[in-house]
Amino acid sequence: MSSESFHNQKNGFETVNPGGGKGKNPFSIGRIAALVVVLLLALVLVFGSTYQIKEQEQAVLITFGQAKAVTASGLHFKIPFIQQVKKVNTTIQGFAIGYNATDQATEESESLMITSDYNFVNVDFFVEYRFSDPVKAVYASREPVEILKNISQSCIRTVVGSYPVDDVLTTGKNEIQAAIKELILQQMERQDLGIQLVNITIQDSEPPTVQVMEAFKAVETAKQGKETSLNNANKYRNEKLPEAQAKADGIIKDAEAQKTRRVNEATAQVSRFNAMYAEYIKNSVITKQRMFYETMEEVLPGLKVVIESPTGNMQTFYPLESFVDFGGADGSSGSSADDDSSPDERSVDAAASDSDGAY
Repeated sequence: MSSESFHNQKNGFETVNPGGGKGKNPFSIGRIAALVVVLLLALVLVFGSTYQIKEQEQAVLITFGQAKAVTASGLHFKIPFIQQVKKVNTTIQGFAIGYNATDQATEESESLMITSDYNFVNVDFFVEYRFSDPVKAVYASREPVEILKNISQSCIRTVVGSYPVDDVLTTGKNEIQAAIKELILQQMERQDLGIQLVNITIQDSEPPTVQVMEAFKAVETAKQGKETSLNNANKYRNEKLPEAQAKADGIIKDAEAQKTRRVNEATAQVSRFNAMYAEYIKNSVITKQRMFYETMEEVLPGLKVVIESPTGNMQTFYPLESFVDFGGADGSSGSSADDDSSPDERSVDAAASDSDGAY
């Protein structure tokens, strides 16, 4: 018996290994290592067999080189060590052309362009895109965003080079943006990279030097002055046109009224002539005399018509004199016409006698 055992018995303790051999530890290093390995393997199997897809993401599940798109969001399962998952962000993203989006510094190598009238101009763009097909976005190309940027720069220079500098700096921006977008969409459709262009906008456009910039500002000021003058002229025209139109309408209505009056007068004269002609046919001599007297009345308003009978008696025919005013003792009106006849009356007598003789 060893001294240790004897000491234990003396103190009232029981010797566990009375044989004096060294005892085995149940928690040996090997068992602990094996337990750790099993635990790690279990963790790998548990966490490696699931993956999470967010609402703004899509995934590509790869099984022995075969890719499959997973578009539904939520928790999904896969075979560890056999299947791999690559996630693609499907939200709208963007990049700048012509400037640094971080510090807004100008990238002259990208922004400097030449227009159709051989002027230089700095134009900045912002391109918005999104991944539409996760499988093509992962396998169709190595850098789809870089390809989109190169295509965008090529299309931008092509379109800007077909417009004059005034359109690029002022009024043609919307048209240029639409043309660039259409051209990029055509190029991306041929490439089929699984990336979609959402929009492209012109952020800024300006001449490359300060002197040219000032000159363009002066031109822009002149254009604004031109627009102001045109607007004022249009306002004046809009004010004056209704007034002039009203005057023109008044003149036209007056002319139409005068036309109607003239037509009515002419119609009345024709009717009068026809009626006179009908009477003339019935008795031409009397009608001629009456027409002669009426004409003389118009030519000589103060005319007094005196008719002399073959016996020498005088009688006033027009105008009629008062019955109470007798000019002679014999009671015949107009007896003084023998001596006091005016030249007009004598002329009428002569004309009347000639007329009688002619009739």
